Amino acid sequence: MAREIVLDTETTGFDPKTGDRLIEVGCIEIEDLLPTGRTFHRLVNPERLIPPDAIRVHGITDDKVRDAPKFREVVRELMDFIGEAPVIAHNAAFDRAFIDHECGMCGHELIEETRWIDTLKLAQVRFPGMANSLDALCKRFKISLVERTLHGALIDARLLAEVYLELKGGKERRLDLSSARSVTAQAAATAGGYGPRPRPLAPRSTEAERAAHLAFLAATLKDRSLWAAYGLAGASDKAA
Repeated sequence: MAREIVLDTETTGFDPKTGDRLIEVGCIEIEDLLPTGRTFHRLVNPERLIPPDAIRVHGITDDKVRDAPKFREVVRELMDFIGEAPVIAHNAAFDRAFIDHECGMCGHELIEETRWIDTLKLAQVRFPGMANSLDALCKRFKISLVERTLHGALIDARLLAEVYLELKGGKERRLDLSSARSVTAQAAATAGGYGPRPRPLAPRSTEAERAAHLAFLAATLKDRSLWAAYGLAGASDKAA
């Protein structure tokens, strides 16, 4: 199975090089373009005050992160969750810059650049010249934003997982219910219900009825028969 991690962060600002820090990280695990239900979510003490402009975006105040662990205290758990999987983020350069900066500060190995997948770039290829923010893509794909009153790492990761599924054509994959259908059929048969429907269906007509029908087509339509194009004219002669 193809395992991938959808990741989102919240921060004190836009640039770690000017002193901004990560304050929240959320991850969603997906396999074969479907969420598994496994998540990772942590608030992080940024070891600095959070500017009011940032609080207005995500609602995370100094009080909320005062007793939260520092990044160096959660980095091992985060990296164990990510493992060797590709990391999917929207405008991935932003999240990668903060993750790399925090890892560098605590001496942890970085996630290779080649493992990052940017859904913004995927969206720009599919919808060139259009608004491709996470909000815009959710609206375009009719993904509910009712839970998103403020930005939040885990909420945004959940939304991004749905957007990524759509960008990768996952809706069609979601319609592949073959395994679920076989389990349902087996359960129904066990319960005395209907078993799995055969493919193709068994004919309801008798052999004599089918022979009579082919003979009728051969005698009445002859070369004008549509069935002749499918090699059934000879079959009707044999049946007659």
